[in-house]
Amino acid sequence: MRIAAAQLNQTVGDFRGNADRIIEAAREAAALGVRVLLTPELSLTGYPPEDLLLRDAFQRRSDEALARIREATADLDLYLLVGHPLVEGEGAARRRFNAASLLHAGRIAGICHKRELPNYAVFDEARYFARGDTPFVFDVDGIRLGVAICEDFWFPTAPKALRDAGAQAVLVLNASPYHLGKQHQRLDTARANVCALGLPMLAANLAGGQDELVFDGLSFALSAAGELAAQGRAFEPDLLVVELAAEGGRADIARQAVAELPQLEAQVYGALVLGVRDYIGKNGFPGAIIGLSGGVDSALVLAIAVDALGADKVRAVMMPSPYTAEISWIDARDMAHRLGVRYDELPIGACFDAFRATLAQEFHGLPEDTTEENLQARIRGTLLMALSNKYGSIVLTTGNKSEMAVGYATLYGDMAGGFAVIKDIAKTLVWRLCRWRNTVSDVIPERIITRPPSAELKPGQTDQDSLPPYETLDAIVRMYMEEDRSVDEIVAAGHPADAVARVVRLIQVNEYKRRQAPVGIRVTHRAFGRDWRYPITSKFRD
Repeated sequence: MRIAAAQLNQTVGDFRGNADRIIEAAREAAALGVRVLLTPELSLTGYPPEDLLLRDAFQRRSDEALARIREATADLDLYLLVGHPLVEGEGAARRRFNAASLLHAGRIAGICHKRELPNYAVFDEARYFARGDTPFVFDVDGIRLGVAICEDFWFPTAPKALRDAGAQAVLVLNASPYHLGKQHQRLDTARANVCALGLPMLAANLAGGQDELVFDGLSFALSAAGELAAQGRAFEPDLLVVELAAEGGRADIARQAVAELPQLEAQVYGALVLGVRDYIGKNGFPGAIIGLSGGVDSALVLAIAVDALGADKVRAVMMPSPYTAEISWIDARDMAHRLGVRYDELPIGACFDAFRATLAQEFHGLPEDTTEENLQARIRGTLLMALSNKYGSIVLTTGNKSEMAVGYATLYGDMAGGFAVIKDIAKTLVWRLCRWRNTVSDVIPERIITRPPSAELKPGQTDQDSLPPYETLDAIVRMYMEEDRSVDEIVAAGHPADAVARVVRLIQVNEYKRRQAPVGIRVTHRAFGRDWRYPITSKFRD
């Protein structure tokens, strides 16, 4: 028997578009002789719908879209599992479930309620859904199939309940966002909780960007022995078809050729490209504007933007100040030429002089400091936002995770913009991604990658004037922020005590800046934003 996973790129609240993609996948699968088609978790609404779930009109639209799919696929000899929110009961007994409906021959043949509700990291499903407790198993052509929804297979309880209810194989609807190493975690967890019971498994995952989340696809099938039998494409829609056979009461999935996972840099770069493409495309922006400095961060963002949107939808703006090195001009022009984007230069010297003249009496007798440095960044932010207002294109900011961690960024300056492409990318990974991108085609001038990084806001400035070496800084940020390690543990790992104390303090006191930063793409298991919930006002110090 053929079964399949429809790996879809859905958008929250796009009921017509989401339903159309499900219907199209159902027709394609039926034409291939598929008997059971699995769609991702909440595929009808998009994931995560967040507080839209609390609006009755949103639920009505979901119910209407489900009825449309049911009618549009009634003529297909196909069992179709569709993920959607479901409200049951009235008044005090009213409950909302994260559900999957089994559609067949124009009717709802059964319903699965999600059992395990994740309430950590970027997930807050306990806010919206009630917990299901009844295993859902159905029969097709003599094979009994159990249904689980995402988190259900991350714990042993739901798979065991499905086995005890007679399931011979498990189908899992997923909305599992990408982070580094995520596919390995999924496979290892499935082997431990599903395949260890002697059950093969097919999982369908979303593929697309939704605000800060990126769903990497990689839908997969595991044999009863835990062998990877099939795997969907990374970061794009796919239809993963597998053969399921039963003999002597046991079922298994036949192995196909399986492509290896892309290397880490290729995975991260693919996530960033997809995140930019879908954020800009799904929100209807005509293009992107980037402040190109001649430095490595803006170079990486420009390359990602062009790969995501095409050169014709990307504009680079160089805004030199009196402290901008000549090589920055040369390298910025060179890169813009290599990528074929529109490139403009808007010198900010006259604006900077005007600001200083306006503030001259107020600042009389006071030495220049970071105030004047930040003025330059804020002038640039104002110019970029003016271009955005005039032409409608979104400003992509270029700050990385290392800078965001310690506040090495200017509010209303280089933080001004609509989408922060690399806000979850540590500086050391920025360099790795640039070098990887140049193995595809040589678009980033070598000097941009090798020269010491500098904000160029005062004579002779480099980042290491104010920060520890990035190798040290990134290691401390990773251990403290991503791994929740203590100061003593970080020092014991070999990092200088003074650097650890300073970096940890900077992380704590710069929370107010991060709260005002644009939304950006998440690629680690813990990013600043929804993963990181620390108070701004706090007397606690490690």
